[in-house]
Amino acid sequence: MAAAAAVSSAKRSLRAELKQRLRAMSAEERLRQSRLLAQKVLAHSQYQKSKRISVFLSMQDEVETEEIIRDIFQQGKACFIPRYGSQGSHMDMLRLASPDEVALLPRTPWNIRQPGENEVREEALSTGGLDLIFMPGLGFDKQGNRLGRGKGYYDAYLTRCLQQQRDSQPYTMALAFREQMCLQVPVDEHDVRVDEVLYEDSP
Repeated sequence: MAAAAAVSSAKRSLRAELKQRLRAMSAEERLRQSRLLAQKVLAHSQYQKSKRISVFLSMQDEVETEEIIRDIFQQGKACFIPRYGSQGSHMDMLRLASPDEVALLPRTPWNIRQPGENEVREEALSTGGLDLIFMPGLGFDKQGNRLGRGKGYYDAYLTRCLQQQRDSQPYTMALAFREQMCLQVPVDEHDVRVDEVLYEDSP
């Protein structure tokens, strides 16, 4: 238990530090890096060959994904967005009908837009799974370790992908500001690594 408590404590202090770093970023700098990352995504072979893509709707301190969402529709790919459950760590990836629909979605108490709780939409895992999942998070390291916001939504969803999409696992790609890159992210056995972290200086 001591080791688990140490990891938990290390995560807490790193979260606080990262939130401070993100608060210090100017809106211009966030936009500059977001645009640059969108270009990296659109040129990426994994993105180009993926047909069914899940992408998060950005909070203020996250890489802006609007440009990526618009491109997904322009390329005729299927776009899925998260609906976070208010209880526990259950999350579904629901089909988005058009990029313009985002502005009409209701907001959660965390100020994230998502389909309403009782709204019926196509869920990715029940209709063929996902090829690519863009992962949000607070902090990342170059080994693909990710520090989320502590709710475990994505870790739980990726476990479901493992169970339901046995033949073809989705590729997971994190989008990070340079300010979110850490030397080493503390992890425990429930944390799922991402396949790749995209940031300004990533290879």
